Amino acid sequence: MAQVQYYGTGRRKSSIARVRLVPGNGKIIINEREFTDYIPSAATRLDVLQPLNLTNTAANYDVLVNVNGGGIGGQAGAIRHGITRALLEVNPDFRPVLKKAGLITRDPRAKERKKYGLKKARRSPQYSKR
Repeated sequence: MAQVQYYGTGRRKSSIARVRLVPGNGKIIINEREFTDYIPSAATRLDVLQPLNLTNTAANYDVLVNVNGGGIGGQAGAIRHGITRALLEVNPDFRPVLKKAGLITRDPRAKERKKYGLKKARRSPQYSKR
């Protein structure tokens, strides 16, 4: 018998996370590693768990994640976005709670492109009098 699974894709900066929610007891596995091993910062872990805590579903589902691109912060944001989308598939009634917390909208901020004649996007070369 096939087990029910809910999917969600989350994006942040240059990170993409494919999230699967499977009925279980709250285990989180990211890229075949334990949650605490993959994300060492406690503050970032709380950020990832926010959608599950808001909907009181942290103990009901196992979260299986494949994430690539970017750094730990961007990946954490992508995972959070993916969990949110998967939870909306589980129960559309979660939408008002998640929307009020600002979790449904993708964060559009990304690195600005470098401009010619400058060191970075806006940083000008060091001024030298002579």
